[in-house]
Amino acid sequence: MVSNSGLLTVMERAARKAAPRLRRDFNEVQHLQVSRKGPADFVSMADQRAERTLYDELLKARPDWGFLLEEGGEIQGDPNKPRWIVDPLDGTSNFLHGIPHFSISIAVEEPRPGGRSEITCGLVYQPLTDESFWAEKGRGAWLQDQRLRVSSRRHLDEALIATGVPFKGHGNFGQWRAIYDAVAPEVAGLRRFGAASLDLAWVAAGRFDGFWESDLKPWDVAAGLLLVREAGGFVTDFRGGDRAMERSEFLAANDVLHSKMHKLVANALKAPR
Repeated sequence: MVSNSGLLTVMERAARKAAPRLRRDFNEVQHLQVSRKGPADFVSMADQRAERTLYDELLKARPDWGFLLEEGGEIQGDPNKPRWIVDPLDGTSNFLHGIPHFSISIAVEEPRPGGRSEITCGLVYQPLTDESFWAEKGRGAWLQDQRLRVSSRRHLDEALIATGVPFKGHGNFGQWRAIYDAVAPEVAGLRRFGAASLDLAWVAAGRFDGFWESDLKPWDVAAGLLLVREAGGFVTDFRGGDRAMERSEFLAANDVLHSKMHKLVANALKAPR
């Protein structure tokens, strides 16, 4: 059985402490207080309570680390130390509609020379299925104690690809439609499940063969990106570069399918619209 590091143990403990309340709230979702952050962008008491639990647990374990929280924003810590990137409830719209597909996502971002940073540890936890996807740089990606590898499929016409569809106030409909028109006719199927952290975890697990989406926040993808890479996959921006987080463009798959998808995406974005 693979042994978790002390850091992963901290993350797992925090997620599992927040999870029971999320499960209870999910079963009583009609009673939750819900407010809007923007057009079609909701925050519930469930998000806020889960984030508070995660924050308290992680702060207790690493009191000098900073935070980037979906609801609470940026909280400064020691600039020479790592920071936590936390999404307490990825898939809020699913949650509020009674759809059992959402997750807690926690990542560790470490500073590097030259002002850059690197995600070195990530956890995506699904409270309803009790699935804990985790990865540490150099140690691989895992589901509980089962080692994960990205799909070995090599042909697009066999591939199941995940994506996120723009919605009111979010995303570039023209760009997404151009990519969809290029990719959809070439693949076996497309899925839009509404939780990017789980989409990426499922790419790492080989359930999905690939993924693309844009206009995502760091807390949506930080843990998932590390999962895919540690499972042997590739993640780039739409241009095939290493600025996915900076550009908020994410293209993930195994090496062969990534190359094929990248060509489709790049050509689609070059075409006049």
